[in-house]
Amino acid sequence: MSRVYNFSAGPAALPQDVLQQARDEMLDWESSGMSVMEMSHRGKEFTSIAAAAEADLRELMAIPENYKVLFLQGGASSQFAAIPMNLLRGKKRADYINTGSWSKKAIAEAKRFCDVNVAAETSMCTPSQDELNLNPDAAYVHYTPNETIQGVEFPYVPETGDVPLIADMSSTILSRPIDVSKFGMIYAGAQKNIGPAGLTVVIVREDLIGEAMPDTPTMFNYATMMDAGSMYNTPPTYGWYLAGLVFKWLKGNGGLQAIAKVNGRKAFKLYAYIDGSSFYSNPVATNSRSWMNVPFVLANSELDASFLAEAKEANLVTLKGHRSVGGMRASIYNAMPEEGVQALIDFMADFEKRNG
Repeated sequence: MSRVYNFSAGPAALPQDVLQQARDEMLDWESSGMSVMEMSHRGKEFTSIAAAAEADLRELMAIPENYKVLFLQGGASSQFAAIPMNLLRGKKRADYINTGSWSKKAIAEAKRFCDVNVAAETSMCTPSQDELNLNPDAAYVHYTPNETIQGVEFPYVPETGDVPLIADMSSTILSRPIDVSKFGMIYAGAQKNIGPAGLTVVIVREDLIGEAMPDTPTMFNYATMMDAGSMYNTPPTYGWYLAGLVFKWLKGNGGLQAIAKVNGRKAFKLYAYIDGSSFYSNPVATNSRSWMNVPFVLANSELDASFLAEAKEANLVTLKGHRSVGGMRASIYNAMPEEGVQALIDFMADFEKRNG
């Protein structure tokens, strides 16, 4: 078997150790005689898996006791509607910071439920704190710390006073330590740094739960999910199990402090090579560059197809940029080893030598 270096933005690469453990446990989890996929979500076997996963996530992120952790379905995009339904709490207005594609989708959905004040709107960079036009009477402030498509990342956590800060951390969660207490809610699709697609993690401060709009669907009501331990219905059990394996993998490799050092080195190396080349360039403002998603373009776009084809032959795959922006994109989440980034740099240098 030959594994490739997978630079996909999501579903993304998973740690090989996790995949191997899941393979070994596929038919028989801990001598239970069955696969995790076959277990009752209410049985003692799976409830132990679920409890361990939550405990490990809480430890990794140092999540305070007054925050609830929910393991939900529907992807991060379903939270675009769930957030206003749960967090407006009688107010009519919310602030949104628009820095790219996912911010725009969140804004469009929120407009179905409330008046949206776009507190700042930028392209290929992030606004400074002073540029944020925040409303102190807003129900909450929503932002996307890392725009997966554009490769734009906030270098700071916005200050919002007493207004709860809501963050779509789908592409940045678990990449480094964060202070959870600065946020009213954090949410993330699993398919980048957590596990397989189909699971969404919501970390929400307890005092924000319980005032959902009267017509909020049962499955979108955070109070319902909190009271049911994320098991009002059958949850995505196998995705939850795999997420738990990823959490243990992170703990076994030194936690978020250690993975942050690795991620910092990976990003620095790749950006340094791009910046030192006249053949490749990155369009994002230097102080807003993502650690996780690195877009780049070739000086001659007519070579794009050749670059992708030859990269695939070199076992470097899913490097094509999003259709809305073009070019290339290397997503270098936690599971991408430093060797993979170096292999990409070596290939880029060789391609430039032959085509520059």
